[in-house]
Amino acid sequence: MVRPLGLPFDPIERAGQTWEERFGPAAAMRAATSVFRVQQILLARFDEVLRPHELTFARYEVLVLLTFSRTGELPLKVIGSRLMVHPTSVTNAIDRLVVAGYVDRRPNPADGRGVLAGITGAGRAVVELGTRALTELDFGLGDLADDDLGTLFEVLRRVRLGAGDVSGADS
Repeated sequence: MVRPLGLPFDPIERAGQTWEERFGPAAAMRAATSVFRVQQILLARFDEVLRPHELTFARYEVLVLLTFSRTGELPLKVIGSRLMVHPTSVTNAIDRLVVAGYVDRRPNPADGRGVLAGITGAGRAVVELGTRALTELDFGLGDLADDDLGTLFEVLRRVRLGAGDVSGADS
């Protein structure tokens, strides 16, 4: 089971108070810092429930992306672009997934220097197990009502769209 952090005070609230004393309004800082802290909390929870399946959330994301692709394989540079990670991180994740037997790698016939990663049957099976574990965890957001989840998604979507995350998307 996921362990609570149990800090004796809210570090973001305390930082916000200090920020206001030294720099001025802290609303944006508090919100941005909260997003990062929640990301760290969620990633720790995800990694904990995926550990029995010998996965990290980063490797799980790669496998899910391959599962969602039409052919079950994608170029490594597409994986990096979609997951917003550095090519070295993609290569590291793919290397570990290959060793685990979850992914095969082969030269990309459409790009002489590129590499394709393809999900294996074992990879598809572990995605099912990992997905079940994350779903049972409610992706760490079980404390939020469905309406709150929808609102949170829409608020964060506005931030993503404003940053140009998706070109030509309906806003």
